[in-house]
Amino acid sequence: MFAITAALAFLTLTLLFCFGTKKPCRKIFLLDFACYKPTTLQMCTREEAVDQITLYANLSKESSEFVKKVIKIGGLGNSTYLPEALLTKPPNPCMENARRETERAMFGSIDALLEKTGVECKDIQILVVNCSIFNVVPSLSSVVVNRYKLREDVISYNLTGMGCSASLMAIGLAKQLLQVHPNTYALVVSTENITENEYKGPDHPMLLINCLFRLGGAAILLSNRPFDHSLSKYQLIHTVHTHTASSDLSYNCIRQEEDEGGRRGINITKDLLVAEHKAMESNMSSLGSLILPLSERIRLTVNSIIRKLHVVRIQPYVPDFKKAIDHFVTHVGGKPVMDELQKTLGFSDVDMEPSRMTMYRFGNTSSSSVWYALAYAEAKGRIKKGDRVWQIAFGSGFKCISLFWRAMRNVDYEKLNPWTAEIDGFPLNLDNLESFPYSFEPSKQT
Repeated sequence: MFAITAALAFLTLTLLFCFGTKKPCRKIFLLDFACYKPTTLQMCTREEAVDQITLYANLSKESSEFVKKVIKIGGLGNSTYLPEALLTKPPNPCMENARRETERAMFGSIDALLEKTGVECKDIQILVVNCSIFNVVPSLSSVVVNRYKLREDVISYNLTGMGCSASLMAIGLAKQLLQVHPNTYALVVSTENITENEYKGPDHPMLLINCLFRLGGAAILLSNRPFDHSLSKYQLIHTVHTHTASSDLSYNCIRQEEDEGGRRGINITKDLLVAEHKAMESNMSSLGSLILPLSERIRLTVNSIIRKLHVVRIQPYVPDFKKAIDHFVTHVGGKPVMDELQKTLGFSDVDMEPSRMTMYRFGNTSSSSVWYALAYAEAKGRIKKGDRVWQIAFGSGFKCISLFWRAMRNVDYEKLNPWTAEIDGFPLNLDNLESFPYSFEPSKQT
């Protein structure tokens, strides 16, 4: 009895010491964000995109028809953007043009962000830049430092190879840095390069990138300065990172490699949706324990215990996240990915509207797509003070990242929102889309 009492007393003192000495977390605010909107000269219709991809990769009639079907059925409209180097005849994907594409996307979004916030470059102390498959020397973070003459002691990171989840991952990194650097601004810049990374071969799984990805970029400004509370759009409440690369199936489902002819590209296997579901299930479980009401958490916990103990054979419980969120913003990965996500979560067409309309208007802009989708919800006047926003993105590896925000104020009309001039024309009815021409099937591998 004495031993038990002593153990409980020791445990109590330990907990009191841990909680008593733990430093409080600094509140992280999102002052604002901006999305790059290319010029009309870079706009292309579906037909123009098919023609350019066919010319660039010297495709056969069969492969060209496949591209045509993917672009149409994948949810893209007639006003997405391609870099100038791929719109010329013949295309000219050289290093100089690749740099020009990326710099325009980064500088365009950063310039708009600085105009919106009024923050001076000398006050930015943390910089995180992400671009998965375009790596140059000096790095893209150095390109930004040079362009905006950031301070010499700026803490800068350049993230590569992180896929479409990289922007939300960069926010998570900036959050950690802001915990140890008080009264600081952190700039996150997210983009992807198309010019040098289009696939030039006939393999259908590797042609998917050519079909779905488009030009874009975003810049986000975070702050931990207490007096920015009233100026900010959102407060970052939770970040949840899930990385399933320990699974060979997940690790290999999106992979940069060469085809049989030695042509480099991104291979997307039929296991993509299996990997997505696995990562999402784990991520949702972790996020749910943080944001769901008690009744949903109890159901989730009981379901997990029953399945782990093999009491009876039951399906995983999918919580009702609508009880904890007001707006859902997912990465614009393409119609099959969004369909699977909507089916799994049981969300309505209205819940998915920002992401589906972003796919139609801007295409898959990789990691920055979640910001175009959030900008859509803002342009529609749907974001009100106190609203809860869930952003989720998936990326190679395989990774699933969730951010949970709370709106600090109503978001009204904004001149620099990429949707402002045309938002009244949305949403569009996309129900007539046929089935996707590339079948994602569950793998036999466990």
